[in-house]
Amino acid sequence: MRRVGSLVSTFVAAVSSVAYAQQNIQQTVTVVGEAEPVALGQTARSVQVVDTQPMSLSLQEIADGLRSDASVDIQQRGAMGVQSDVSIRGGTFEQTLVLLNGFRINDAQASHFNLDVPVPQQAVAGLAVLHGSGSTLYGADALAGVVHVSTWKPQESSLRLRAGGGSFGSNEQAVTGALANQMRSLVVAGERDFSTGFIPGRDYRSESASAEGRTTSSLGESDLLLAGSDRSFGANQFYGNYNSWERTKGWFLGFTQAFREKTTAAVAYRRHADNYILIRTNPAYYANNHVDASWQGALRQTVTLGHAGKLFVGAEENTDSIHSNSLGQHGRNRTSLYGDADLHRGAANFSIGLRAEILSGGRVVSAPSFAASLMVHKVWKLRSSAGYGFRLPTYTNLYYNDPTTISNPSLKPETAWNFDGGVDWYPSTRVAASVTGFYARQENAIDYVRPSTTAKWQAKNLAEVRLTGVETSVQMRLQGDQQLRVNWTAIFGSQDVLQGQQSQLVFQFPTNRARAEAWLHAGSQVALRPAFSVTQRVGQTPYSTLDFAVSRDRGVLRPYVQGTNLYNTGYAEIQSIRMPGRGILAGIQIELSHR
Repeated sequence: MRRVGSLVSTFVAAVSSVAYAQQNIQQTVTVVGEAEPVALGQTARSVQVVDTQPMSLSLQEIADGLRSDASVDIQQRGAMGVQSDVSIRGGTFEQTLVLLNGFRINDAQASHFNLDVPVPQQAVAGLAVLHGSGSTLYGADALAGVVHVSTWKPQESSLRLRAGGGSFGSNEQAVTGALANQMRSLVVAGERDFSTGFIPGRDYRSESASAEGRTTSSLGESDLLLAGSDRSFGANQFYGNYNSWERTKGWFLGFTQAFREKTTAAVAYRRHADNYILIRTNPAYYANNHVDASWQGALRQTVTLGHAGKLFVGAEENTDSIHSNSLGQHGRNRTSLYGDADLHRGAANFSIGLRAEILSGGRVVSAPSFAASLMVHKVWKLRSSAGYGFRLPTYTNLYYNDPTTISNPSLKPETAWNFDGGVDWYPSTRVAASVTGFYARQENAIDYVRPSTTAKWQAKNLAEVRLTGVETSVQMRLQGDQQLRVNWTAIFGSQDVLQGQQSQLVFQFPTNRARAEAWLHAGSQVALRPAFSVTQRVGQTPYSTLDFAVSRDRGVLRPYVQGTNLYNTGYAEIQSIRMPGRGILAGIQIELSHR
């Protein structure tokens, strides 16, 4: 399926039959980091895919689906997606590119809120994660990896009505309607979540809505997506010893047209506003108002190379701008040309690609990549990859100053080489295991550092950052469609580059993270999702969390109960910012469908 084009369609999440256990390595699915759908046994990159539609009553937010990957770090300042940032393999959230149906949604202002996805969760089909550099295919910001959020393409007409409530005065409502036939579909969705807060000054209200229409003609598939979000929340202690308040608004419009499976044109517009009040009870004392906008367009072509493979070429244009009372007015653009050759010979597969990105001012950045895999006896797959990534400083990095932070207009772009190698084992159609070693060599990594807790944070380029790690995963399909997944990731990085200073961003990653979760059934209609994780961050004490969800996944009336942090663990995903304790959310969904 090519909704955004041959290069970007790689991120459409795999069908649920391969969401966890890769039970058939010859089954063709869309895989992160490949230029088009391939058999699972052919991909040379370290990837994870999760189909979220069948488990929507077990997940409170998009981040819950990403947490199943131990190499993914979610840093939140609150529940239900309040200031959620995602990073991969020890990189910062600024080094992780987030895509929505192949379109970039990273924020030019700060790369903050990189999970501020405007589409309601029930309109999301799946998540896909690429570990390691993705700049060759997807451009700037993909130093450490890429997260793709794909929207739902319904196969039948349906209506879902959902309402629930629980701990901390939380309350949620959602509605999702779908009309579908063989040639076209329409999905309209809206959701609203709010809470009085688990501590004073940590209340929130989150609203989002989307409408997406698809139609197929003799030319190919047309896809139009319109989405928006409005999120306000108490930001008590988020940025220092202040009872702050913040509100973000996002708008997104994207259109994709495929032409006979060989050519794709795509264009999108994104606008994001951020209103920050330092002291909630005295808004006039200090406030920031930022509005950033971006346009992006792409044209992509697939060329068949006989029996040897395929060549994918494309051109992209990205522009962004910001209007801010504290950052000023700025703008920049990037023009990209890229190509990727996927070659096959027997049990061996190769991929080699190169992107040339022309930045404002005429500077050209080249991003090469290489990947290879080899199937041995149809059971073992050996794979390796190498890629170069880059990221421009955000407008906040360059121009933002406040009572605790100093910007740096002289910052250089970040760059990084990522290398990995691993082995996958498929002993049966129900079991898959993998081990991957990886190494990242970053130059001019952007961090905020300070010599002591009494000093201000100063934006600075770190000369070099070296990260080494290992990730392991075992996925099993149990009886029927029941699934079990256990994974562990360890990351090692020397802090000598800091020269004794404190780090705000770069050295906040988990040094160890292990997770086990299962999707089980009690009887024919009751779905269970237990999830247990242990996390240790740089210089911090390990902590564990236990989540559990139970729901009815069939019938018209579908009650659900979601429990988070059942151990009532005291922990922080961002240093010194306390996360909620034990929470229970319960509700019911009414689902009507018609083929």
